[in-house]
Amino acid sequence: MNFDFTEEQQMVRDSIARFVQDDYDWDTRKAIVASDKGLSPDNWKLFAELGWLSIPFAEEHGGFGGNIVDLSVVMEELGKGLVVEPYFPTVVLFGGLIARAGNEAQRAEWLPRVIGGDVLGGFAYVERQSRFALHDCLTTATRSGDGFVLNGEKVVVFNGEQADHLVVLARTSGEQSDRTGLSLFIVEASAAGIDKMNYPMMDGQRVANVTFKDVALSADALLGEEGNALALVEALVDEAIIALASEAVGIMGVLNTKTLEYAKTREQFGVAIGSYQALQHRMVDTMMAYEQCKSLLFKALCEYKQDPAMAAETIHALKVLIDRNAKHVFGEAIQIHGGMGMTDELDIGHYAKRLMMINTTFGDANFHRNRFVETAFAA
Repeated sequence: MNFDFTEEQQMVRDSIARFVQDDYDWDTRKAIVASDKGLSPDNWKLFAELGWLSIPFAEEHGGFGGNIVDLSVVMEELGKGLVVEPYFPTVVLFGGLIARAGNEAQRAEWLPRVIGGDVLGGFAYVERQSRFALHDCLTTATRSGDGFVLNGEKVVVFNGEQADHLVVLARTSGEQSDRTGLSLFIVEASAAGIDKMNYPMMDGQRVANVTFKDVALSADALLGEEGNALALVEALVDEAIIALASEAVGIMGVLNTKTLEYAKTREQFGVAIGSYQALQHRMVDTMMAYEQCKSLLFKALCEYKQDPAMAAETIHALKVLIDRNAKHVFGEAIQIHGGMGMTDELDIGHYAKRLMMINTTFGDANFHRNRFVETAFAA
């Protein structure tokens, strides 16, 4: 089987790598994270100009017409640079839901804006009680005339602080944990009745808890068919997990490279610590952990590209493996770097923090281990 990238994929990969190397060094990233916005508007416009925001969207809406492999290439390279600009929440989640659930008018209105860098979006789906159950939803959208009235609260909304629009998962019928009766709505983040509590996560992301109180929505705010959103959301989450796994693989690769370089140059008792066989064995183990994740990611990409339904088991297994191996890789990186491994001044600890966030996004290892068993036996 051929795992080589196409010419177009290699060009995208190289362009992101050059951007990270030339324009996104560690001091630049720290300054962006510490800024009021928590992102660089200039970088976001550059992403649009270079076509990175268009990768997963259809050509008829101005997109690149890329597939899951193209998206994986982008996410892996962004992961290597720990890029904090909201590619994942805006393009993968917000744009992905509109592409999947929206009617032709909604796609024509919103996707060019995402591609052009003219909108910052997010997906509001997590609630305080829901943990990782997407269908556990107390937020309601009640019919009112021709439109809806939205009430409830969503927590840990990625890009929630900066987003000007959100896709909100709300219940239009049924009980709290019913799998039916869920709908998606496009909501302006500054609409009357919306209150946000903004806060940073440990990996530098800006998130928000968003409260909706009698928020009036027009009929065309409904995204997709009323009451049948869960299947679309679950399909989007599968794609999002592959994207996050790609980012994690990129991060693990960087951690291994930086740790190896450090071991070759850090001297103790007159010799490089990398000359000690015990450390060499540990670094080989971290490389194997990285290669395991990369191999399973390739399997998920191949299956998903052929038929997304085929990849369900592999996606659950991938999330479990990423969780386990990422902890091993960043744990060893921190230990081999010594006490400085977790200082703010060094990037190693920040890569570790991002991996920890990825491990709990859309389900941790225990959740996906159970889902793997359920999926395997259901088949």
